[in-house]
Amino acid sequence: MIRAWSRAVGCGLAVWLAGCGPTGVKEQDIEVKASNDPLNEPRSVLKRYADGQPLGSEVTTFPYMVEQVKKADPQRGEVLEKGLADIQKSPAERSAKAKELLKKLAPSMGISNDNP
Repeated sequence: MIRAWSRAVGCGLAVWLAGCGPTGVKEQDIEVKASNDPLNEPRSVLKRYADGQPLGSEVTTFPYMVEQVKKADPQRGEVLEKGLADIQKSPAERSAKAKELLKKLAPSMGISNDNP
């Protein structure tokens, strides 16, 4: 009888100590590669313009950049196309126009600003 009682207590103690497995939430880092973002290259070019860099040979890549952005996000592609055209028409104002365009192309994270 004592032997059976000892086994029952031992098994109960083992189950209690083991629990149901690891507790808590396992954290995992997820790497987001900029190469997957079609706006990465245009933002980089616009940042340089905002910092004062003059227009260079990269203007020949504007149509390609616009095309890639339009594939992923047609609305932002239109904004980028118009903004880059404005910068090419008024190179002297490129810094201000690039800063404005960067704000328009900033990541939105799907959050609406319509909340009161």
